[in-house]
Amino acid sequence: MDVSIIGASGDCGREIVAQLVVLGVLAPTERLQLVGRETGRSNQILYGICSDLSDAYAEKAPIFDVALAPEVIVADVVVMTAGATVGGEVTSRSQLAANNLPIFETYAKALATHGYGHEVVIIVTNPVELAVEVFSRYLGRHRVIGVGAYSDTLRFRREIAADLGVRRQLVQGFVVGEHGAGMVPLWSSVRIHGMTKDELRATRRRIQRDRKIQSFPKEVAHEQQSVATLIKSGDIPAAYRYVDSLAPDVRVLIKPFVTQLSGAKTIAATANVTVDLVQNLLQGKEIVVSGQVKLEGEFYDIRTPLGVPIVVTPSGWRRVVNLQLWAEEAEMLQQTADELERRLREDLAGGQR
Repeated sequence: MDVSIIGASGDCGREIVAQLVVLGVLAPTERLQLVGRETGRSNQILYGICSDLSDAYAEKAPIFDVALAPEVIVADVVVMTAGATVGGEVTSRSQLAANNLPIFETYAKALATHGYGHEVVIIVTNPVELAVEVFSRYLGRHRVIGVGAYSDTLRFRREIAADLGVRRQLVQGFVVGEHGAGMVPLWSSVRIHGMTKDELRATRRRIQRDRKIQSFPKEVAHEQQSVATLIKSGDIPAAYRYVDSLAPDVRVLIKPFVTQLSGAKTIAATANVTVDLVQNLLQGKEIVVSGQVKLEGEFYDIRTPLGVPIVVTPSGWRRVVNLQLWAEEAEMLQQTADELERRLREDLAGGQR
């Protein structure tokens, strides 16, 4: 199977390419296509990246290919990393959506017109829900998966594991909702391998710190302000120490916020979850992950792109995994979905002006 990385010359795209090669995810007979633009730096740098990786990993490198136009993308799995990120002149989600919507439209149309008809598209670029909406309209919703909730879920499990002093693999639990401030951590879904129901109930109450679920959004907003004050003072170590004192679900959102503002970005973590999903697709495994998909009522009657647990196969996501949420979680999720649906309408309307 072949893989294309759209935006391969960007920070995240380049890291994904490197990890795919270093980990030997593709066989030497498979193709890794690096996609960029004819204008700008990518029409030169992509050839250099291919040459450098060929020199470094000659024995296991896949076949490299450079594509500088959307209509020549050819792959079984397409990873979308192209587009603007928050920073510099782009300071809000609405600006990010306005900048990236035309890019989503361009590549979605090209894949629909010139593609195989069975490509699975993995969305990394933000706003991930907007990208999922656009690509789903052109390619069909079951072939489009956003990695935002996948990344949030793994962070959630890691933070719980850190509080318990166990490996992340022993912790189960999902994050659903919007990638970012609209995420909904599902404490109801948390399971710890080896614990009885009574032990789990007591442990969950302890690490959740008896906080009310509906207070989560306000709590996150408050802690972001506290951390931003520390960062403005230049004390990044103190900011991280403060974050480590917070509850696990709050850390899921605040820690990447600190990393972004520190100047380091979250490139390695984002690339890691993306490569993990690509690897499972290429190996033909059927797995359950939390990912952004276009819903049509399958999960609590929500009809908008949103992060939910899904069954993923080599041909895309097959079905939503139904979970019995606590009432407070279901209410928060519905509020997130309603607000996201409103913003997506505004984003798409703005793109038609």
